Amino acid sequence: MTKRPLSKIAVFGLMLGLGALLAAILAGVGTRADLWSYRMGLGILRYAAWTGLGGATVALIGCFAASAPARRGLALAATGAIAGLLAYAVPASGLNKARSVPRIHDITTDTATPPAFIAALEARKKSNAQNSAVYAGEAIATQQRKGYPDIKPLTVKEEPARLFDRALALARKSGWDILASDKDSGRIEATDTTLWFGFKDDIVIRIQADGSGGSRLDIRSVSRVGRSDAGTNAARIRHYIAAMGSP
Repeated sequence: MTKRPLSKIAVFGLMLGLGALLAAILAGVGTRADLWSYRMGLGILRYAAWTGLGGATVALIGCFAASAPARRGLALAATGAIAGLLAYAVPASGLNKARSVPRIHDITTDTATPPAFIAALEARKKSNAQNSAVYAGEAIATQQRKGYPDIKPLTVKEEPARLFDRALALARKSGWDILASDKDSGRIEATDTTLWFGFKDDIVIRIQADGSGGSRLDIRSVSRVGRSDAGTNAARIRHYIAAMGSP
């Protein structure tokens, strides 16, 4: 019995889909390993996304071609379609998220007197951070209040020293690199590194007595590069505050 030939369209769709997915993965891995700049990494990701969409389209056509009596390769075409859609969907979702939030990269629970960085300044200098650690004031405070109205300080009926210990423990549990912790002043500084591209964001936490027997915790998270953080800093603060509010 003669074996049916593979559908060339199915094979081509598979190659495009897998190639695009691999490129999307390498875009972040290469950036994290300092093989190229984050701008180049994002450029590679953008081309991978469009290639993935094209590959998925070709692969879907290949599914029909492979279903013909004289051809085979349906599994290959389906694999190519899935890979291509993944290569497109992940960055497309990130882009849609970035477009839906303010184009800022400095988020704090206190826009009037935000916690200031001390220990992180040297680390930012060594890494040639493009963004300033100096708060830009009302220019971004207005955007934050509009885009993230839920970002507020945490106030609890708990003495500052105990709240500090919980805050430091949670920072460590979150996988942050602790740069400084001063219990007397109620200040914690840390750096968090994003999983895919390895972007570094600096965090400062300030804990003070609130004057009524309890404590107030403020937190600020700032990206070292990029005009927009695509909501990453706000999400980090939101998650941290929620966890701290449940002792």
